[in-house]
Order: sequence, then structure tokens, then C-alpha cells
Amino acid sequence: MMQIEEKLYLNRYLVDNESHLKIRDPKICLKECPDKPCTYTCPAQVYSWEDDRIRVAYEGCVECGTCRYSCPLDNIEWNYPRGGYGVMWKFG
Repeated sequence: MMQIEEKLYLNRYLVDNESHLKIRDPKICLKECPDKPCTYTCPAQVYSWEDDRIRVAYEGCVECGTCRYSCPLDNIEWNYPRGGYGVMWKFG
């Protein structure tokens, strides 16, 4: 059976130099969000923590919007990438 990582590898992206995902206030993530659900609900693992800072690897976003709904503090600003940029589904 194919793993999610193998399936995500099949996607192609046209990466914009401007992120379509923004953390409104990183201090809120650090101090007020102990569970950090964005780090485990995102199927593409876009969000991670390094040295007490949230990292957003928008380049691998599959544009599902899960992070927007999983953030209990409404601290993620999510938009579609600019026209022509973002994920390009290889099989449909």
C-alpha cells in the first residue's frame, strides 16, 4: 500500500516567492496554543516547530485549508496562491 508521503511526492508545484499562508501572530502559537494542531492535522506537514518558532513551508501546501479550520485561535491566514502558482495535481 502506498504511503501518504509517496502520494504527495507525485504532486508538482509552481512555487511563488510570496507565501499564501501567514501566521498572524507567532507569539500566540508559542504561548497560547499548547497542542499546536496545525503541526499534525496538515496532510502535507507544512507546519513545524524549530527553536521555539513556527516554520511554514508553504511551498508544499496542497491547498486543502485544513490548517485554517484546525487552528483553535484563528491565527492562520489562509488564501489560495496567486493565479498560476501552487499545487499541480499530477493525476487529476
